[in-house]
Amino acid sequence: MVQSKHQTNGLQASFLDAPWPPVATPRTEVETHTFVRQRAKPKPWLYLTVFVLWVGALVWFQPRLLSLLDMSYSAASWLALASFIFFIDLAWLYGLYNLAVVFFAWGYKLTPGNSGKTGNIRLNPGQEAPAVALLYTTCNDFVEESVLSCVRQDYSNFTVYMLDDSSDPAYQLRVDRFANRFPGRVKVVRRPDRRAFKAGNMNYGLGNVATEEPYFAIADADEILPPDFLTKLVPVMEADPMCGFVQANHRANPNAESPLAKDLGVGIDLHWKWYQPLRNDYGFVMFLGHGALLRRKCWEEIGGFPEIVSEDLGYAIHIRELGYRGRFIEDVVCYEDFPDTVRAFRIRHMKWTRGTCEFLAKKMGWLLRAKNITWSEKLDILFPTLNLPLTILYFFFMVDANLLLPYFFGKSQVLTWVWGSTEFTFPVFSLGEGFERIYSLDFFLITMLTFFAPVLCFIAGLAHRPVKLFRFLSHSTAAYAALGPLSAIGVLTYMISGKAIFLVTGDTQQAGHYGAATDLGWRGRWKESWQRFIQRSHPDTWPVQGFEIASALIFGVVCIFMFQISFFGLCLAFALLPLMHHLGWTNRLVRALVYAPFLLILAGIVLSGLSLFGMQTVFFGYGFHF
Repeated sequence: MVQSKHQTNGLQASFLDAPWPPVATPRTEVETHTFVRQRAKPKPWLYLTVFVLWVGALVWFQPRLLSLLDMSYSAASWLALASFIFFIDLAWLYGLYNLAVVFFAWGYKLTPGNSGKTGNIRLNPGQEAPAVALLYTTCNDFVEESVLSCVRQDYSNFTVYMLDDSSDPAYQLRVDRFANRFPGRVKVVRRPDRRAFKAGNMNYGLGNVATEEPYFAIADADEILPPDFLTKLVPVMEADPMCGFVQANHRANPNAESPLAKDLGVGIDLHWKWYQPLRNDYGFVMFLGHGALLRRKCWEEIGGFPEIVSEDLGYAIHIRELGYRGRFIEDVVCYEDFPDTVRAFRIRHMKWTRGTCEFLAKKMGWLLRAKNITWSEKLDILFPTLNLPLTILYFFFMVDANLLLPYFFGKSQVLTWVWGSTEFTFPVFSLGEGFERIYSLDFFLITMLTFFAPVLCFIAGLAHRPVKLFRFLSHSTAAYAALGPLSAIGVLTYMISGKAIFLVTGDTQQAGHYGAATDLGWRGRWKESWQRFIQRSHPDTWPVQGFEIASALIFGVVCIFMFQISFFGLCLAFALLPLMHHLGWTNRLVRALVYAPFLLILAGIVLSGLSLFGMQTVFFGYGFHF
């Protein structure tokens, strides 16, 4: 049960006046039962399946792909073809990975007694409830409804620590006023500096204030915890001393007022449903930064949260090397807010992109050398984490497939349309006859597999509601599929600066970081603007939005002359995303245009399927990124 924001304003301060009563069964009436502990090591079958299928695809298709190299006539043309083949192989690997995940997730759901449920486990009768520190992290994004869900836990022994990193006095005042309503239950913690972003904030709170509790939970500023969150998760930790953390399930907040959240929030539900539970048995359970209960002993043994933006994944891999494992629990469901605006959505994506780059730069070598983390777990970490940085390859693939290959191997021809008794001609540019060797039915089918595999979980989850499925895929294309240029900027600027900045999605004050100084002269202002761009690559800045629009225009012109209908839809999405950044999701023009990219992509697929000739090569990259 979740209340909307406007319902919380008049609530009484007393915990006893909370609208929902404690829902857990009294411990004195609960019988003990057998508890299935987490396996020490996951089963390897998921990734064995992925690589067996991939090797089979390479054996079947690679001879035809490699034969394309015979067309090369220079080192540059050979490199363009080799890059094209490499990316296709990589895209197939990711397509088969997504296909295998959905297949294994379906089987996992049918397995009786899987380890993703708490069942009826409770603390033993008469056992004293261990103390829990519930950390509520906020930075100019305090949400009263969220912290109320922390205070209203039906667990008997916990303290809420509001770790307030806010710089805005108005938010600080709101935090203080809320804490004053719950003396003894809520404590405000402010640190003297802003070192290491969220990791530093939590390390300071755990090291200086919340120092005695054997367990601590983490709640984001906009997260809604169920009342029995601690009551259900603490016994799981107590039953398994080698469980380093328990990650709760999440769903999109059903009371979200933002139209963007309503249109895209269902994606959160389906992604958590298909991609997280099976990791208990077949992969690496990731701590996802919030909605989780953690063991303080593990935090102490690794020396605190790693001081990186992706501190959650850093924590998870370091405790795994010490022999601890995480566990994902399906039947404890928290609510999280989807970003309210396209701007916030873009900010969050940039934080994830640069944060993931930082994690891989600083931790990937350590991870590959780790002795106690199995290769199945390492692969389960690297497949999703490499996906964001590899979008730079996706961008280079678009350049290769749509600019370089036509330059080296293109030919001009006339496209003729007949309408009634009238003929229309249009000059187009297409790839040479040598590419016909990959215009076959089997090649088309694996291309479609690569294209649709990343959204297969959404198709499976919404197949019974085709209208909603069409709307969601259309909206997702306009939002997620358009992130390619933005992701490329995030990766490139991290490679240059070597730094990742924790951009707070809900912090509306961030624009203030980008006001230009007026006393530096035009050269000084240009230099300062460039440094800000490299250090943060914030989606508010004109270089970021200019790059997105330029990518849309350049590739869009190529699409017209090569008659690439599907890729033109994607280019339209590239241009639409920065436009939505300013106009908003509810703008009338935006509401009409968001359907155009997906419709154009579908039109291109239909035409390719009917002819099986001149199949648009961009399919290989588009599915990889989406």
